[in-house]
Amino acid sequence: MKHGGKRNGAGRPKGQGKYGTSTKAIRVPEYLLEDVKNYSINGGYKIPLFSSKVEAGYPSLADDHIEEMVDMNSLLIRNPSTTFCVKVSGLSMIDAGIYEGDILLVDSSIKPGEGKIIIAAIDGMLTVKRLGFLKMKPYLLPANPDFDPIPILENSEVHIWGVVIKILRSL
Repeated sequence: MKHGGKRNGAGRPKGQGKYGTSTKAIRVPEYLLEDVKNYSINGGYKIPLFSSKVEAGYPSLADDHIEEMVDMNSLLIRNPSTTFCVKVSGLSMIDAGIYEGDILLVDSSIKPGEGKIIIAAIDGMLTVKRLGFLKMKPYLLPANPDFDPIPILENSEVHIWGVVIKILRSL
């Protein structure tokens, strides 16, 4: 064989390249190319976690020692294939620390249970509420006294999308 194809002994030996391990060519949409390169160069979305604690009371001495690098994906997402985000609109959950404009991380693999904050579609309308019971009947409970609990009636079409696992807020 004079041109093309696999030839024994051709190419760089495995583990000798820039990454110290074997590599594989992949096809990436052009609009994702920079994101993929940045992810690869930075070793994922890892950012430093400093060993110093930040006092919410009296100030303490600062220490700039990096304890470890934190992978944001593993910090925020337990089950990537079942996790999604939704943006909050409204004020019915402010006493639970959920405000308008917050982004909620939701895991659909977690079993919804009493007291859990859930994303539910009730008669085609999405809402974030705490799952609970009043007088032994299921309700979607707001965390704001200005809002009424929503009864889950037998004839209601209710679909629970998942359980809220994190709240993301921009300051």
